[in-house]
Amino acid sequence: MMTVTKADTRTPIGWGISDRLVDYETALTFMTSRAEAIANGAADELIWLLEHPPLYTAGTSAKREDLLAPDRFPVHVAGRGGQYTYHGPGQRVVYVMLDVRRRFGDVRAFVHALEQIVIDTLAAFNIRGEVREGRVGVWVRRPERGEGVEDKIAAIGIRLRRWISFHGLSINVAPELEHFSGIVACGIVEHGVTSFEDLGQLASLPEVDMALRAAFERALGPVVPIGDPIADL
Repeated sequence: MMTVTKADTRTPIGWGISDRLVDYETALTFMTSRAEAIANGAADELIWLLEHPPLYTAGTSAKREDLLAPDRFPVHVAGRGGQYTYHGPGQRVVYVMLDVRRRFGDVRAFVHALEQIVIDTLAAFNIRGEVREGRVGVWVRRPERGEGVEDKIAAIGIRLRRWISFHGLSINVAPELEHFSGIVACGIVEHGVTSFEDLGQLASLPEVDMALRAAFERALGPVVPIGDPIADL
């Protein structure tokens, strides 16, 4: 059983949702600016839920040979940890801008908390998510396809600057899974990817958002809805 260090839950966190597709560079610019403002005490912490148009992102450990279709979708250098991943419609992206030192004390506890938040969210839809040593993200066993077969349903990749986190996680609700074929997702060739839809669980993004909010509040304390944080951009 995974042990998660209890977070500091004293201060409510902003909970923002963008209902339109958000360009990756717009999101990255906003996250970077918001993290700096949080570090300077000029802005509140924020959890931001959104979707991107189809694109690939390259983390700090990305290998060029893992980009199998470089001309298929735009490729963005993310600056987060990890390798290549895909983002697109039907995937819930959650960018998490928190004071990790105050809330958790160390990065490992923060990552474990994000993993548990994903696992709790999946459990609300009767999906059993699990973590694996040496494989970042959350995985689902696929015994119907053979012994030991597992697919990735959620990716986690973070960056810290002055102890403020940005980037975060993504959960495959109903994306076009074939779009993952343009990369070696997270550098792992032995396993595939799956989604709520692929597993036969038909859920809307608002339904998943409700489960995510409950899981975040269990881990971090209350959140405060703020609407679309980039509504004016």
